[in-house]
Amino acid sequence: MFPAGRELPGAWGGQRQWRILETGFGSGLKFLACWRAWKDDPARPGLLHFVAMDARPVAATDIVGAAADTAALAPLAAELAGQGFGLTAGVHRMQFEDGRILLTLFVGEMRDALRQQVFRADSVVIDAWDPAALKAVARHCRRGTTIATDNVSAALGHGLAEAGFVMTPGETHGMFNPAWQPRSRLAEVDIEPGHCTVIGAGLAGAAVAASLARRGWRVIALDIASSPASGASGLPAGLLAPHYSPDDSLLSRLSRCGVRTTLQQARHLLREGEDWALTGVLELRPDDFAMVEDAREAMRPWNRRAAQGNAIWHEQAGWIKPAPLVRAWLSQPGIEWRGECEVQSIERSNGRWRVIATGGAVLDESELVVVTAATGSARLLGNRISTHPVRGQVSWGDQAGASLAPTPMNGSGHLIPSVPTSRGLAWYCGSTYETGQDSLEERAADHQSNLERLRKLAPEAAAALAPSFADGSVHVWTGVRCAATDRRPLLGEVEPGLWVSTAMGSRGLTFAALCGELLAARVHGEPFPLDRRLAQSLDITR
Repeated sequence: MFPAGRELPGAWGGQRQWRILETGFGSGLKFLACWRAWKDDPARPGLLHFVAMDARPVAATDIVGAAADTAALAPLAAELAGQGFGLTAGVHRMQFEDGRILLTLFVGEMRDALRQQVFRADSVVIDAWDPAALKAVARHCRRGTTIATDNVSAALGHGLAEAGFVMTPGETHGMFNPAWQPRSRLAEVDIEPGHCTVIGAGLAGAAVAASLARRGWRVIALDIASSPASGASGLPAGLLAPHYSPDDSLLSRLSRCGVRTTLQQARHLLREGEDWALTGVLELRPDDFAMVEDAREAMRPWNRRAAQGNAIWHEQAGWIKPAPLVRAWLSQPGIEWRGECEVQSIERSNGRWRVIATGGAVLDESELVVVTAATGSARLLGNRISTHPVRGQVSWGDQAGASLAPTPMNGSGHLIPSVPTSRGLAWYCGSTYETGQDSLEERAADHQSNLERLRKLAPEAAAALAPSFADGSVHVWTGVRCAATDRRPLLGEVEPGLWVSTAMGSRGLTFAALCGELLAARVHGEPFPLDRRLAQSLDITR
């Protein structure tokens, strides 16, 4: 442990979770030391949050180099460096140790970082500081929050005292214990995990269930189908790629947060090459499109101009099979999945929620209910949210040795050229996007529409596959997604203890895991996994 923080592991012993706030990240050594101490402590908390900030993004080489001479930290530094790509200005969430170590790193000014978060810290580590920032740090503390620093100068000691921190004489640690009654806009949130019911077990529901289970909740996931991922989440394979816009729009920034979160989950839970692959994705744009090259080096791992034509190369992108991801989330400790459960209503009774089946039977009773039932969510919530169905049809077939494209492509539709299945390699193209449609019947016209888009996207691949479309050997998958008017997810608390996470649209792979973590953070008053403005853009009250 770093010298000024020797008291930290002793303080967190036996706690359900612990939250550390550091005012300067540097090369990440203090985070690595806390991570190491957590691993070595049998009494470690179940979840460790580490929130840090720095004016500039740290380079992967600096992370590895700083820990190179410390055998206990070097392997952790390599893991951190592997996730520390594309650190643009704002909030970035990284997960380690099966999601039980959460690093929330803010790139930007310290006071902006502190305004972005609304959590209370259990421990504070002071590196960079100024008097105004120390007072902002104090607003994130409760009485008894421990503090540590490497060296207490006279100026720092004076600033800490003015902010309400009392240092142990002759030491570099102390605690927040002001002589006055502290007032803070931050509400105390200390909810003990209990029993939760999640209604719907597709991508959205399974992600919520996994996030809450990691925090100690006992989760019952109810689904109308007889097996998980039977609805729109049953898509055989889908693309995971960030959205690009020249002005770096709200959707672009949201999608990068979501892609980062999903990739972390895929690396931990799925078999690379079988269930997912980080292939990169080539996005073709219209002929009149002019990409604005971003001067920020941090953007290059996300998207950059491709060598050929009007195209963008997304490096942090690839394909994923949604069903294995759903099953992996639902197999986390603390989750029980129940199929063939058709929910008719949700009722409040004696401070708890009762989930009622068609016919009147009580399916479950709990203090927390999360509705993730796609197009059925609005009905269960008394139409307090607004969604609409979007039908999609995917055309696919056996690869049969055809070389269609070196990597997946999107733009006018999409092409995934090579995905392993139980019958060999397969290709997928599409998908249609029919708002207001909920039919699952195969439509010949939609196959033709998928082929026409493929001719624009990848003419050579379309020519190779045209005979399969012509002779009817192309297979089909259809699904009905749930979308909101602005095509962003709907997440929030409808009533105390009644939450919703739905309307992922055609970006369930991008948004489900992020929404699961954001919902859990809001329930427990934890650090948010993304900028507060981005979080507000997902809220049902927007």
